[in-house]
Amino acid sequence: MADKTSGRTPLMAGNWKMNLNHQEAVVLVQKLAWTLADKRHDYSAVEVAIFPPYTDIRSVQTLIDADRIPIKYGAQNVSTRENGAYTGEVSASMLAKLGCSYVIVGHSERREHYGETDEWVALKAKIALKHGMTPIVCVGEGLAQRREGNHLGFCTDQVDRSLGGLTATEVAGIVIAYEPVWAIGTGETATPQDAEEVCAGIRQQIETSYGGPAADSVRILYGGSVKPNNVAALMTEPDIDGALVGGASLHVDDFAAICRYYDLPVL
Repeated sequence: MADKTSGRTPLMAGNWKMNLNHQEAVVLVQKLAWTLADKRHDYSAVEVAIFPPYTDIRSVQTLIDADRIPIKYGAQNVSTRENGAYTGEVSASMLAKLGCSYVIVGHSERREHYGETDEWVALKAKIALKHGMTPIVCVGEGLAQRREGNHLGFCTDQVDRSLGGLTATEVAGIVIAYEPVWAIGTGETATPQDAEEVCAGIRQQIETSYGGPAADSVRILYGGSVKPNNVAALMTEPDIDGALVGGASLHVDDFAAICRYYDLPVL
């Protein structure tokens, strides 16, 4: 069983990105549910969530509701607008109606490819909360910041700006994902000590800005080429409360192993 002593329930979040059609999504969720059921996975000890593309969410919702699968699901993005003439956008109310528990906001790929700013991310976090969904707010440095040694300050500044307008109570209930951009999809992974340095720094910044209770409650995930062979070591660190998993979440055996990290050796 999971041995985290912080009182924060670990969260393993699988971000499918732009992969899988709705039929493939149903097959993957079924296989994941069967695999975890076979292992008698305790979802109250380690929470599991998946993030399909928009086009898959309804199919995932139907399956999870019909079979009463305790896997949660969410969206990879959300509009800052409530409704209206915003072609191509998807609103928070639409996602909430589909039963989404979570919304990823500010993923590094959104920041890089679509120019999303910290202020934009804060608006998305706020609107997700308004509609009863938990935002997973992503922050992380690029290779330049890492090489210059100012990665910690860069990330804590991102946190402050990306949570702008949120109350301490709201911050206590959200999730923050630290994703070093240089380690996403590259096969490179920050060492557990590297990841802990930043996650601990983020928690300290939350305490400074929002108080001790918020810092103690907020869950901080690590994201960046998380795999079965490195997740157990990452999860030994006190300020890492789970993982935002990319490519490995598309492979049932790998993602199921990550969800049950406590069964794996620390390498």
